[in-house]
Amino acid sequence: MRFKILLTLFVLCVYMGIAKEMPGANIPWTTYEAERMHTNGIIIGPEYSPYKVATESSGQRCVKLTAKNQYAEFTATAIANTMVIRFSLPDSKDGNGQTSTLGIYTNGILNQQKKVNSGCSWLYGKYPFSNNTGAGSPRHFYDEIRLTGLTVKKGDVIRIQREDHANDDAAYCIIDLVDLENVTPPLQAPANYISITDKSIGGHTNGDYTQAFKNCIDEAIKTGKTVWIPVGVFKITGDIPLPANLKIIGAGMWYSQLVGDKNLYKNADKRIRLIGRGSNIHLADFAITGNLNYRSDREANDGIVGSFGTNSTIARIWIEHTKVGMWIENSQNLKITDCRMRNTMADGINFCVGMNRSTIENCTARGTGDDCFAIWPAVFAKQQFEPGHNLIKNCTAQLPYLANGAAIYGGNSNQIESCSFADITQGSAILVSTTFPTENADKSINNNFSGITTIKNCKIETSGGFDHEWDWRAAIEICLDKRSINGIVIKDIKIRNSLSNAVSVIAKNKDNMVGTLNNAQLQNINIENYSVGVKNKYALYVSNGAKGYLNINKSNLSKIYNNSSEFKVLNKNSSKR
Repeated sequence: MRFKILLTLFVLCVYMGIAKEMPGANIPWTTYEAERMHTNGIIIGPEYSPYKVATESSGQRCVKLTAKNQYAEFTATAIANTMVIRFSLPDSKDGNGQTSTLGIYTNGILNQQKKVNSGCSWLYGKYPFSNNTGAGSPRHFYDEIRLTGLTVKKGDVIRIQREDHANDDAAYCIIDLVDLENVTPPLQAPANYISITDKSIGGHTNGDYTQAFKNCIDEAIKTGKTVWIPVGVFKITGDIPLPANLKIIGAGMWYSQLVGDKNLYKNADKRIRLIGRGSNIHLADFAITGNLNYRSDREANDGIVGSFGTNSTIARIWIEHTKVGMWIENSQNLKITDCRMRNTMADGINFCVGMNRSTIENCTARGTGDDCFAIWPAVFAKQQFEPGHNLIKNCTAQLPYLANGAAIYGGNSNQIESCSFADITQGSAILVSTTFPTENADKSINNNFSGITTIKNCKIETSGGFDHEWDWRAAIEICLDKRSINGIVIKDIKIRNSLSNAVSVIAKNKDNMVGTLNNAQLQNINIENYSVGVKNKYALYVSNGAKGYLNINKSNLSKIYNNSSEFKVLNKNSSKR
């Protein structure tokens, strides 16, 4: 009887909108941490200082396999047919990487062997980093491989073992984690489609499908058909413009793959770049895999870029080894859902110039080289929509090797809601900042913060790490960098094991360029441990030079340090100021 009453109350709460959504994406895979596996290798960590492989590891621990037949093994808790292994190998002196072989065993029987290489990992020196091993300060230790063709039953023992082949030159292989996923069969082609493999459209030359893809799009626009990417791996070596009223569908992110040419990828014009150039564009169910191993901000982004006008959708796309996953501009009511960003050289998904009422929902980002998710209303190009009212919802951000889990750099009433952040050891889990420019030279356009910026119902774990050339960042940080922020609500947040401060207000003001924080609220902030990675940090820290005020309500900020005489902390939970 009591159970029925509780169930009824819960249903009523959901119906009335009282029950909160669980933070993070609805993830269809199970992650197995290497340090929790049975192993005859070496468990490394935890580490929290910069430039350490363990710091960049999930949970700041990993397993190092240094000899032939060393392994890490675990028992599968669910059926699966695909696997992702997050690994690290040493770099070579020329920065081109080294090679090892991993054997994947099921119940002691070899299933398959997989070559792994560190060519798309390791960066050095100061931002934007390089492949020069002599520059020191290494980062981006990890890469990932995807495996298919597995048959894993619940209770099977899976072993990842280091093999030793004659041409392998890596002294060790580090395993961070393994993802197992049970993927449904490939999707079938939709009605009224045209395939990029259709010989009637031409353009297929020596395995290069670039022109065939373009021809297919042209034909689809003329006929109203859907572009179909069947099961297979298709090499793309140039820009793919996406005109208005276009639909491109694949057989699934595990089955239909657009790949870059490793030999051509240093040429910025020979990369995979899908460029939105209109409204009502719909992309779904395929993967994009580049071969980029350095970052140059002078070069154009590859991945999915451009303007998607009004009412476009991007769904269930996996993007890896490109400069960015998605860099989107001038779009209104764009919906990005169920996508995976992995191992990019810069941002996972960035809503940049002229983004209005658009949503990133149920997406994941891991191993990005800049913000996993960002909203930056920049003005370096003409904006077609007034920036604002964008939403990052039910997303999961993990393990960027630079910057933050999610960041908002301006705009009107943007939101981060019901997201999960873990192992953000190079920056903040959530950053609200005026660091980047949001107004033009004559100040006729000013996209600085307005309305109410809202951060709510988020979960943060082991975040707030050391950001290069900056300092330790807080798990949640508000940065007043020469401009003001007016209107922030941060509520219903759980912060666990913050590496530095749990929450910070930081000022980088200069003469005649002073920012203040006004109308800002922290409400129901639950903090469980902080200062894990560096000593003498706080639940809330306010830096010298900060101006304005912050209201705190229903929050357990046990230790507050306000280092500014021009900033007020109005704490309703305590008499402390």
